[in-house]
Amino acid sequence: QVHLVESGGGLVQAGGSLRLSCAASGSIFSINTMGWYRQAPGKQRELVAIITSGGRTNYADSVKGRFTISRDNAKNTVYLQMNSLKPEDTAVYYCNAGGLRSTQWDSGRDYWGQGTQVTVSS
Repeated sequence: QVHLVESGGGLVQAGGSLRLSCAASGSIFSINTMGWYRQAPGKQRELVAIITSGGRTNYADSVKGRFTISRDNAKNTVYLQMNSLKPEDTAVYYCNAGGLRSTQWDSGRDYWGQGTQVTVSS
């Protein structure tokens, strides 16, 4: 069994900062990518940022220069530092572990966290 637990969401004023954390626990041999997605009411879930096990990152254009994703491979934890937050960043943020293998023989699969609410007031 694998679980992803997110923390760090909340209510912040525009221009403020929040830091999200997501820890993966359970039977874990390796994780290929870890990332953050978000879903606003009435909209589809979208990629915010993603990081590979080697540290390569990719960001949505809307958050470049404001958000920073980082990862601690030893702790199977991913972070999202969000600065200069805007009301349009309001959404439920979901953590994703991509290509997670529980043993060296697994082919890998994706796991999702339960989501954490981020609300940015104007």
